[in-house]
Amino acid sequence: MVVLGEVFPNFEADSTEGRLKFHDWVGGSWCILMAHPSDFTPVCTTEMGAAAKLAPALLRRGVKMACISCDPVESHKAWIEDIKAYNGLGSNAFPFPIISDETRQLAKKFSMIDPNEPRFDNKPATARAVFIIGPDLRLRLSMLYPGTTGRNFAEIQRVMESLLVTAKHKVVTPEQWQVGEKCFVVPFLSATEANQAFPAGVHVHSVPSGKEYLRTTPMPK
Repeated sequence: MVVLGEVFPNFEADSTEGRLKFHDWVGGSWCILMAHPSDFTPVCTTEMGAAAKLAPALLRRGVKMACISCDPVESHKAWIEDIKAYNGLGSNAFPFPIISDETRQLAKKFSMIDPNEPRFDNKPATARAVFIIGPDLRLRLSMLYPGTTGRNFAEIQRVMESLLVTAKHKVVTPEQWQVGEKCFVVPFLSATEANQAFPAGVHVHSVPSGKEYLRTTPMPK
């Protein structure tokens, strides 16, 4: 299992964009690495369509995407045509690589096997994992869904935006935070440091305890 804050393990595998050496491919960018149970399945087809629609905008923000599947590369390439057709993606090139993991070596290495959801070939399925990896190659976020439940890619985009802003500024984002909304100042900054760091202003929210830990500031640009 990969633990938050640890360097995400390097690996080398075939993909729809050729042989991929993961750390070299990340190359100082942020990375969203996903996994899905199988090619030519309904839920995965919707998920890959949603991911493909997000990918260009995220790439402009310095965020790459890649996907792992237990099927061979030729299967991925054929499936991509279905993904594009079903999701109305047009004839453009698919915006990120799909990595082959036929032996399930990566699925086992990253604790992504779901023994309760065998594929139609009666082999253990890969769960719907999401790993967000920073430019320093350290794991910043992980999610794990069962094969039966499709992921919410609006949520993946939301947490990616949170990670981007909190990596650059001394803020944290509250429940259901969206881009453009106020952020909380991290508790360890003194009042003087907070006012210096956030010239747009810091608002201290009054609470019964009298503790001044709820401090909001406009989202830093």
